Amino acid sequence: MEIEHKAEIFERIGHAVRARREESVGLLQRLVRVASPSGGEVAVQEVVEDALLGCGLAVERCEATTAQVAPYAEHVGWESKPEGRPNIVGVRAGSGGGRSLLLNGHVDTVGPGDPAMWTYPPFSGEVVGDLLYGRGACDMKGGIATVISALEALDVLGLDLRGDVTVATTVGEEDTGVGALATVLAGYRADAAVVTEPTRLRLVPAQAGSLVFRITVRGRAVHASARHRGVSAFEKFLPIFEALGELEREREAKLRHPLYDGVPDRAAINLGVVRAGEWSITVPETLFAEGRVGLIPGEELDDSKSMVADRIMEAAEKDPWLREHPPEIEWPGGQSVPVEVPVDAPICQAVSHAHERVTGKRPGVEGSAYGADMRFFVRLAGMPCVMYGAGDIGWAHCPDEHISITDLLTATETIACLLVDWCGVSG
Repeated sequence: MEIEHKAEIFERIGHAVRARREESVGLLQRLVRVASPSGGEVAVQEVVEDALLGCGLAVERCEATTAQVAPYAEHVGWESKPEGRPNIVGVRAGSGGGRSLLLNGHVDTVGPGDPAMWTYPPFSGEVVGDLLYGRGACDMKGGIATVISALEALDVLGLDLRGDVTVATTVGEEDTGVGALATVLAGYRADAAVVTEPTRLRLVPAQAGSLVFRITVRGRAVHASARHRGVSAFEKFLPIFEALGELEREREAKLRHPLYDGVPDRAAINLGVVRAGEWSITVPETLFAEGRVGLIPGEELDDSKSMVADRIMEAAEKDPWLREHPPEIEWPGGQSVPVEVPVDAPICQAVSHAHERVTGKRPGVEGSAYGADMRFFVRLAGMPCVMYGAGDIGWAHCPDEHISITDLLTATETIACLLVDWCGVSG
């Protein structure tokens, strides 16, 4: 394709995306207004399916079975149930001779929490100035809207791509990743993949991982009026908690990776669930704690498990009771392996160039401190994969989640230019 002709196409794409602002915002509002917590994605997938059919894609429903995902239980959880949770995959066959691209986003969200904490109702899709509010607006129905809107813009312009395009909207990312796994197991592949997670329009070629653990600490129950005769499981947990905090500080100080040196909380250890005791008048006999350890590319699950277990047992060895009654450590599944692709990989360069065409400058390049479905496409499918999208992950999972409409349109235009550049255009 001649450079002048290509430049003209990119200019036309920009006009088409801006002209279709109302349609793009309306699509995202329709997605946000359908609640889709993990496990309850069917209704929103019907909205996605209609939109993809409207783009002329051949649409398939893809579901895995419990038996199929069982060998991958460490990665998606031992209790993951994929049945009745359709992944929607739309395919647009190219005219031939171009590179193929897979675009992915997850439709599930976390719950809305207390609606009273929201300025606008969590499923309203309210637009205030440049911001669109609602659960999932940022994470990551906005990313799905950009993909569909980009395809619609290309349709309006009558542009036919040479390479195949696959759009996979998947379930279960928030708790297991079972939807992306099902897509990979079904054999969907491309020359590269882009996950449109909210990256603040940064190019993200590296995804952090996470190690999930469960600790059980045993004590000895007794009536609170005779507390000195018992052993509080809660109090015995405290040195373990302190040891994990020290491990976090050590890791934050010594871990080095060019894409993570400026990322806060890259090695965070979080205790998300702590339960102890049954009665206020009884010394707690048992404590359960569940937590997460952040991992960066280059760290593997088995070595990381040993690191965490060793630190817990070192703390236990210093306490006479815990030495005789050591804590139990479990790895309940849903582990996320960190992954990365080279920053000079062709898909990285293509996304960067597309962003530059739209904004006039190269995107920032960084690693994500959170886990995502990118890991399945890189590790299991063997595809180079990056993340790029509108929205700030800092607004995900919290009241007043929102996304900038300006950034939404920038991401839409970037994805459309990427499709033209990567897949090629007929004629």
